[in-house]
Amino acid sequence: MHITKKLAQAHAEGRPTYSFEYFPPKTAQGVQNLYDRMDRMHGFGPAFIDVTWGAGGRMSHLTCEMVKVAQSAYGLETCMHLTCTDMAQSKIDGALDEAYKAGCTNILALRGDPPREKEKWEQSEGTAFRYARDLVKYIKDKYGNHFDIGVAGYPEGCDDETDAD
Repeated sequence: MHITKKLAQAHAEGRPTYSFEYFPPKTAQGVQNLYDRMDRMHGFGPAFIDVTWGAGGRMSHLTCEMVKVAQSAYGLETCMHLTCTDMAQSKIDGALDEAYKAGCTNILALRGDPPREKEKWEQSEGTAFRYARDLVKYIKDKYGNHFDIGVAGYPEGCDDETDAD
């Protein structure tokens, strides 16, 4: 179910909601610990969970796996973060395909932070998307309304734009 529908339903019923956010661990033991924790936290009844996307997509395979396990093994409504900074279109396509097949219907589309070695964000050569809005358009064009897409933005405008609008 789309997160916006779950939140609207809870709001109409006057029920508070909350979610948990998980990030891909760096070790096999960390993955097992995360799944154990996810199983225990499922009992608290979150409206949904978020699974983050590592910087530069280094842990993207694990993000996709975590989404699949959360959806299928634990029955948790999942929102997969998807960052387009320095991402080849093929990697974006693979992640979206895996999310779709796993039954995930929620994406948080992000441009992402600059790589650690760079002070400011610059679009790398060979990447498909400059802004999250480009990623949102691509997802909508490819998947229609299957995914409920959220974004995070800069209220003051992006640092590489002079016009906040």
